[in-house]
Amino acid sequence: MKSSRASRKSNAARMLWILETAVLVAAVLAAAWIRFRGDPEYHVLFAQQAPVRAALVALFITGAMAAFGLYQVHMRHSRLDFLLRMALSFAFGGIALTVLYYLFPPAYIGRGVLAMSLAAGLVGVVLVRVLWVRVFQSETLKQRVLIVGAGKNADLINSRLRRESDRRTFVLVGFVPVPGQPQLVREDLLVRPGEAGLAELVERLQIDELVIAPDERRGGLPMEDMLQCVQHGVSVVDLSSFFEREAGMIQLNVVDPSWLVFSGGFDYSTPRRLSKRFFDLVAAGTLLLATWPLMLLVALAVWLESGGPVLYRQVRVGEHGRHFTLTKFRSMRIDAEKDGVAVWASRDDDRSTRVGKFIRKTRLDELPQLFAVLSGDMSFVGPRPERPQFVDMLCGEIRYYGVRHSMKPGLTGWAQLRYPYGASVRDAEEKLKFDLFYVKNHGLVFDLMILLQTVEVVMFGRGAR
Repeated sequence: MKSSRASRKSNAARMLWILETAVLVAAVLAAAWIRFRGDPEYHVLFAQQAPVRAALVALFITGAMAAFGLYQVHMRHSRLDFLLRMALSFAFGGIALTVLYYLFPPAYIGRGVLAMSLAAGLVGVVLVRVLWVRVFQSETLKQRVLIVGAGKNADLINSRLRRESDRRTFVLVGFVPVPGQPQLVREDLLVRPGEAGLAELVERLQIDELVIAPDERRGGLPMEDMLQCVQHGVSVVDLSSFFEREAGMIQLNVVDPSWLVFSGGFDYSTPRRLSKRFFDLVAAGTLLLATWPLMLLVALAVWLESGGPVLYRQVRVGEHGRHFTLTKFRSMRIDAEKDGVAVWASRDDDRSTRVGKFIRKTRLDELPQLFAVLSGDMSFVGPRPERPQFVDMLCGEIRYYGVRHSMKPGLTGWAQLRYPYGASVRDAEEKLKFDLFYVKNHGLVFDLMILLQTVEVVMFGRGAR
């Protein structure tokens, strides 16, 4: 049923790996030739083991690329995300090679050769990827998806994943209506199995994945046919998992507690806690050392403009609902909340000072929070902390809002990258979809990706108010 399409996709991924391995081997050999062409004796000595050493470099780099998801055919990458993953792959591959050379000196190829190899290899692999996408950007490498359901839940795919960029990894073949359930999907998108049943339809349409999206699960689902599909290699996932994978969010209106419990993730093991704390200390400490002169200038600018306190302190809700004091550079007038009522910041907020508008746009007002990261009240990456008044309100109005407090709040986060600044209950609900995705899927590599993408947000001032 699925074997021919699956084999074509695996063969395509294998061919891509072979091409990139060849490029990396060629980069090492070219770098060695350039480095040692003036020293014939050393060049001959190096050439005796060059193929093995070049292959070792290629294996380490492609292994790092695989670890960063660059050989997963169905993983979605924006251009920035792809470049960040590629840069991280070469960085971590280079570090791993350095460790190898320290442990096993005979494998060493020299600093100059390694540096030139990595630079040339990075350029070569990026060019291969660009050409690969242009030549092979077709439905052949995309997942053929069939939706079981045609009601409200199924139609979310049309409303939330309607753009071409949302469907880079899959082709939506159609929707199979479930008997006895309402149909909201357009008639021209429906696919009816007929008397032969769902399994025969899946085989005939060469489906790779079934997405189970009925409005009501009890009764009506062709379980025997679905079991037959699984036995023939067709992936079967529910709508929540599909959205999690394709959109990087948890779709709140289709998620139930059992899915959150049994779908995996939520890694709070001791190794993960230690790695996250180590990441926090390194990232916050490095940024603090790099920016402390800038912090002094910001403090001086705030004081010169309006006098009064330079810092602004606010109680926020942290891990497991505990309160802590968050400190920022003051960006608003001293009487911004003179009546004591918490108010969301808005676009072009007239309470902001001139210096305040600048430091909010550039995120310089956030720098004092580095001390909260070092002290352990916050993490570098995580859901943004909210004020207790807003938390009490949002917990009562938005389902699962309290789940975001299962970990420390962050200086930056997945929701800050994927959704603009929120100033309403609806905005908070949309951001929660991304916060829950992070809480469920957080990891060291994910934290690194968010940290690097935050640089772009700060440089272009997206999302600040």
